[in-house]
Amino acid sequence: MFLRKFGAGFEVYEQISDACVVIRRQVPKLVTEAERLVVQDAVANRSSRSAARGNNFLVEGTTHFEEKRKRRRENPRKNNPSSMPPTRLLAADVYRGFIMFLMMAEVLRLCTVAEAIPGSGFWPFLCDHQSHVEWRGCALHDLIQPSFTFLVGVVLPFSMVARRGTATVPRLRTGVEWPLFRRALRRSLVLILLGIFLRSLHSEQTNFTFEDTLTQIGLGYPFLFLLGYAPPKGQWAALAVILVGYWLAFALYPLPGTNFNYAVVGVPPDWVHYTTGFAAHWNKNSNLAWAFDIWFLNLFPRENLFLFNGGGYATLSFIPTLGTMLLGLQAGNLLQKSLTNRQKLRWLVGLGLAGLALGLLLDVTGICPNVKRIWTPSWVLFSGGWCFLLLGLFYALTDVWKVQKPFFVLKIIGMNSILAYVLAETLPGFWSRALHTHLGQGYDQLFGAAYAPLVNGLLVLTIEWLILWWMYRRKLFLRV
Repeated sequence: MFLRKFGAGFEVYEQISDACVVIRRQVPKLVTEAERLVVQDAVANRSSRSAARGNNFLVEGTTHFEEKRKRRRENPRKNNPSSMPPTRLLAADVYRGFIMFLMMAEVLRLCTVAEAIPGSGFWPFLCDHQSHVEWRGCALHDLIQPSFTFLVGVVLPFSMVARRGTATVPRLRTGVEWPLFRRALRRSLVLILLGIFLRSLHSEQTNFTFEDTLTQIGLGYPFLFLLGYAPPKGQWAALAVILVGYWLAFALYPLPGTNFNYAVVGVPPDWVHYTTGFAAHWNKNSNLAWAFDIWFLNLFPRENLFLFNGGGYATLSFIPTLGTMLLGLQAGNLLQKSLTNRQKLRWLVGLGLAGLALGLLLDVTGICPNVKRIWTPSWVLFSGGWCFLLLGLFYALTDVWKVQKPFFVLKIIGMNSILAYVLAETLPGFWSRALHTHLGQGYDQLFGAAYAPLVNGLLVLTIEWLILWWMYRRKLFLRV
């Protein structure tokens, strides 16, 4: 009896165990099915509620995505920074630093050293390239102003990309952004006033003159900015109009009469650069630009009546100077294109060689003399050719081959070029006197009296660079 009851109990136990196994296997399926039914019911309820809104939901969703797409078009940099071109070009900083170094190095007074060492061929060579040619031709020093001007155009496309706002901004009918254009006008005014200020440092009153580098750039910069929004073909067309129009204006201006007294306008009668024939339209202080300054500069208060500029420089040169900036603008556009580095270098070298050849051809044939002081159209092309080649050289070294450490000294100067310009114009005399005061009057004659200007100049140049380096370390940059 006992065994029979135990066997029956064991069978019941086995049945219960089997049932538990079945339940364990079926529970996940049941849970999954229950979840599916709950989700299905929720979706059905949500669909029934959404049906009332219907088209409104679709319209709102479409509008949302359209607005998002519009914001992306207006500000692609925010949504995809990698798709934007770089906003700073190292080659431009190094090239500008090289040019400003040449200007700051005037304190070395190499011509004074050359005079103190007669018979040397080395120092006169350096002197020639630290001086401006008298009229026609070119020396290394003559490339400072066109290079500085050219680089204004080069960096403009990068600057426009960097300064474009994220929000929608009011625009002119031509598509120019008003806030940026107002800034361009302000920058132009600051450059003009700074140029006049520096030219007036040794005058009894304000010297209103507009032929130096800063004022020339300031006068043309607003036009360059507006042309920056034009397509490349429009920019090339504007360059052609400027060069041909300026050449034609000089060519049509009547030559002075046979009784014209050149000595009155600062030109010696036997001056070696005096020309006759068609090229005489570009003679010193007897051309269209000189006549304009006789009228224009005498509108301002002056110590004495303006009769001529001793170097032959003129206010109207800002017009062809704009042409130099437009050449730089083309170079900047080229470097922003999605081309290979090899293609970019080919274009820079090709345009450089073409500019040199065309400028020399116009000069040799007498169609247009190559004169930097009045910025003739042939000078725009010739100096622009050198600028393309120099930019290509620095671009290849610093941005393509990544040879950057040797150019750190130039980069420091180039990134604070306006301050470097001001230092070169204002402080060399102060530092020179201070060094003689504190180190002794004869400290610079360590290597002999002939090299005294060089020793003094090297120390002054070092002090100026250390000022720029100190500001660079603290991220202090003089902007206009």
